[in-house]
Amino acid sequence: MSYGFLDIATTPSVRAAQAEMGADAHWAAFSGNRAFDRFTDNEAHFLAARDSFYMATVSEDGWPYVQHRGGPAGFLKLVDDRTLAFADYRGNRQYISTGNLAANDRACLILMDYPRRARLKIYVHVEKLAVDADPALTDLVMDKDYKARAERIFRLRLEAFDWNCPQHITPRFTEREIEQAVRPLHERLAQLEAENRSLQDRLGKLGDA
Repeated sequence: MSYGFLDIATTPSVRAAQAEMGADAHWAAFSGNRAFDRFTDNEAHFLAARDSFYMATVSEDGWPYVQHRGGPAGFLKLVDDRTLAFADYRGNRQYISTGNLAANDRACLILMDYPRRARLKIYVHVEKLAVDADPALTDLVMDKDYKARAERIFRLRLEAFDWNCPQHITPRFTEREIEQAVRPLHERLAQLEAENRSLQDRLGKLGDA
């Protein structure tokens, strides 16, 4: 049966490493179906909540490069069940990922949900487009409230994805997530303070009587 992500990742050297560690029988006995070559509603909801991801590419010389991409939540757009896209905004102008992808269009993305300890990894082929090449796609990926200059659009064609186990993922929270979590406490505190002031006013009036 298919295990899409590992079907791509498991090269002869990886098989040798598995054998060395006694794990080759475990994967050889896999009988499930994890082709995972089409995104479902589960991945769509996960992608819509992410405000960053990591993208790995490889240079002509074989050196890997991992780039952190960030933006408003959901800036990595689901175009259809086999396509992603995002606007590539101007950064430090090194263009390492852009150059690597011109030589080798394969990339691997890792998306993290630290509070829930979830990790999604995705193999894709990446196509670089001019900002005005596909107006409908540009309209989808551009955020008019995000104050940055888009230099290109990247369209990503899915090969396979997989979900990782939560082991070794330390929960971390953004400022927005913390604000949402403590908002009920602040609201309750404000309510209690208002009640306390009201009681003090009533006691003061009783004392004056």
